[in-house]
Amino acid sequence: MKINIQIVGVGGQGILTASKIIANAAIAEGLNIVMSEVHGMAQRGGVVESSVRIGDVHSPIIGDGKADVILSFEPVEAYRALDKANGETKIVTNISPVVPFTVTIGQGKYPEVDVLIENMKKVTPHVYTFDAFSLAREAGTEKAANVVMLGALSALNILPISAEKMKEMVKFTVPEKFRDANMRAFDLGYNAVKKEE
Repeated sequence: MKINIQIVGVGGQGILTASKIIANAAIAEGLNIVMSEVHGMAQRGGVVESSVRIGDVHSPIIGDGKADVILSFEPVEAYRALDKANGETKIVTNISPVVPFTVTIGQGKYPEVDVLIENMKKVTPHVYTFDAFSLAREAGTEKAANVVMLGALSALNILPISAEKMKEMVKFTVPEKFRDANMRAFDLGYNAVKKEE
């Protein structure tokens, strides 16, 4: 068994924390896990990528067309990660953009999210979209958007990790004052994907 998860987004979205929660949950389930992180200019909203591989794996590298899941915290980054996808890959993406500084000052144009999603669906029909920031706000804190994404990932039923174990690791990781909001955020992400299936 091998599960390849490519996690993408921009700095400040909690991508590395989410990757570590998945890794800890896998270890708690007695599974082999290998992961790597690529930090761009993370503190300035630059690209952040993490590869998480579970099962009979030795290298953290996910080859082109080999991702089982692309978990994207930002829609442009999901589009940029399409080379990792194949016709069976499940793409779970937040549709709320993080607009780069260059666009803000008029030196670029952010693509239309609907067009990005259409292009994803040309590669795989398994595309799940929702506004993770809105769901996190509904849960009690926008900072829980990464946990919304973990709930969504758990809902795919592709991981050899139970949703309960993932939630347990979230609870163990987040500060106590944010636990209730993060538990709600996980459930909202989980339900957002279940509605689409």
